[in-house]
Amino acid sequence: MKKVITGDHAVAIGAKLCRVEVVPAYPITPQTLIIEHISDFVYDGELDARFLTMESEHSVMSAAAAAEAAGARVFTATSSQGLAFMHEMLYATAPLRLPVVMVNASRTLGGPPGIWCEYNDSMGARDSGWLQVYVEDNQEALDMVIQSYRIAEDKRVLLPVMPCIDGFVLTHTVEPVEVPEQRDVDSFLPAYDPDIVLDPARPAMIGTFMPAEYIMEMRRQTVEAFESAKKVIKEITALFARSFGRDYGGLIDTYHMEDAEIALVTMGTVTSTARQVVDELRQEGKKAGLVKLRFFRPFPSEELREVLSGIKAVGVADRSISYHDGGPAFNEIRSSLYGMNIPVIDHLAGIGGRDVTEGQIRKMFEITQRAAEGEKVKIINWHNTRGETV
Repeated sequence: MKKVITGDHAVAIGAKLCRVEVVPAYPITPQTLIIEHISDFVYDGELDARFLTMESEHSVMSAAAAAEAAGARVFTATSSQGLAFMHEMLYATAPLRLPVVMVNASRTLGGPPGIWCEYNDSMGARDSGWLQVYVEDNQEALDMVIQSYRIAEDKRVLLPVMPCIDGFVLTHTVEPVEVPEQRDVDSFLPAYDPDIVLDPARPAMIGTFMPAEYIMEMRRQTVEAFESAKKVIKEITALFARSFGRDYGGLIDTYHMEDAEIALVTMGTVTSTARQVVDELRQEGKKAGLVKLRFFRPFPSEELREVLSGIKAVGVADRSISYHDGGPAFNEIRSSLYGMNIPVIDHLAGIGGRDVTEGQIRKMFEITQRAAEGEKVKIINWHNTRGETV
């Protein structure tokens, strides 16, 4: 069944199809509609779940972790300042190996305060132990909620997952979305079956104080779970494609990379615009390609090295800034390509919610092409920015 719905509505339907059992919630723009739709599902009897209205986002993640530890399948959503407010509990949920799924509606994190799309909120949590996936459209938003539970609850992973959707660009924009049948989702996603749960009949404690003799080993175990997640993500992507006919490529997705000489790496909704620019450049005889970076955690270093091995130069479109040396995606990719002697050029655009236009993306390709030809170009480029632009 197809519906023309917003990204927020698509996410809520995805959670309902996964038969989530506990939804702790607190409103914040632009994710509020997600929890409003879910509350309607619960009130109307379409979803058999406990909907918990909490007093803050810190309490939301505290309740989410507790409910997951008690054996429930948990869903929640947040954005920007809300994600920052629950920062402490993000770092508690992941090492406890609690497979919570939480959608983040990517939004400016103040100051100054803003409500439009950028990735500085989720990028601030990139080393909290959560898997992170950035989606391109409303269909992928719904589908990734379903896939996220299958990935998170896999015994080889058991880590929380944060699907990130572009604030307002997706959350409040309607698109045609194919809604899977409940029976098909039930076949794809079995009921949550944890090995260990908190049970009053068998008293136990988790997350208690731990001496230094054990903490380092826990960190190592989390690293191993991230490595396992790479394999699981590929398996689940293939299984989902066979079950529903939509294949998102896994950790990354590529477009016209078979013979590309230059490439642009994108995340989220910018990818759709970049794909159109690649088509135009191809018509002009230019061998341009596109890599869609889907999962930022686990970071697909090996996959990027493979797909970019024959490239003369690569550009990276960053919708956030790390206040060090360019954007987070640029720094991760440059590190991944260390030793390959490929120029990596950063393109900062869309920060604070500005539109990223075809003209800007063509400029990204143009600068990257000049680097491929051996010309000395600026490594970090600010697009459509007063005071410094290209």
